Amino acid sequence: MKVLILTKKPFAQKAIENINKIINSASLETIILEKYHSESQVLNAVKDVDAIIVRSDLITNEILVSAKKLKVIVRAGAGTDNIDLTSTTARNIVVMNTPGQNANAVAELTLGMMVNASRNFYDGNSGIELKGKKLGIHGYGNVGKNVARIAKGFEMDIYVYDTFYTEEIFKKNINISDSKEELYKTCQYISLHIPATSATDRSINYRLLEMMQKDAILINTSRKEIIDEEDLMKWMENYQNVKYITDIMPDNDEELKIKFPKRYFSTRKKIGAQTIEANNNAGIAAAKQIVDFLLNGKIQFQIEFKR
Repeated sequence: MKVLILTKKPFAQKAIENINKIINSASLETIILEKYHSESQVLNAVKDVDAIIVRSDLITNEILVSAKKLKVIVRAGAGTDNIDLTSTTARNIVVMNTPGQNANAVAELTLGMMVNASRNFYDGNSGIELKGKKLGIHGYGNVGKNVARIAKGFEMDIYVYDTFYTEEIFKKNINISDSKEELYKTCQYISLHIPATSATDRSINYRLLEMMQKDAILINTSRKEIIDEEDLMKWMENYQNVKYITDIMPDNDEELKIKFPKRYFSTRKKIGAQTIEANNNAGIAAAKQIVDFLLNGKIQFQIEFKR
């Protein structure tokens, strides 16, 4: 059986070596397609593979039609919005992710961005410290939990809003907000860690943003789609001391840079998971899940498509 590693943005060399070792030790064949330039290359590569490991690569219906033997796709990361789940479901193709493997990397970037914004992007002017400030974490999954862990080292006062809580949160000196509105009203810093779904699409809107404090800093290391970009622009125009820091470049990036050069920052491409450690962790997890599925039928972390 053949496993395709499909990555326009390649894994680190160490990760590739570890992925190959896991797959080959199970008597499976590895095929690698990196830095490809066209979908036709992908269509040709998937024709006779049984499994695919991807990062942020698009897996479209056209690709799935060409992949006649495909049984499983593993996303080396958390989000699976790059995969056509309607089509995989119709073809009985199992889709899995590798939750938590990139979480610390994204969390460290989140705190780094908070320091960056708090120190005015190191322009020489006096900034503010994180110690004693209220941090609101919107979404308390793997990344949110790591953000809370690191933020405690800065002695921040941590608040959380999520639609689901477990008993452990009550044991970690974390404040629970009963609603996202309460979270946004309470905290100077808001860090977004929610998935892109039909329910969250453009859910960070003006109604919510205008509840924030007048010197608030909003940090987004999750998904672009959760932000209503027109409302974001309106918020920044109406409130002269707020800042927006993101790891996902918005469509109106150029306009934001021109209008708010000292209050807005975006990475040029999403780099939250771009560490050697996260790269390696996610790749190893994906390879192990592929082997467990093909040899033993295990479907750990399977994504269930909801119509």
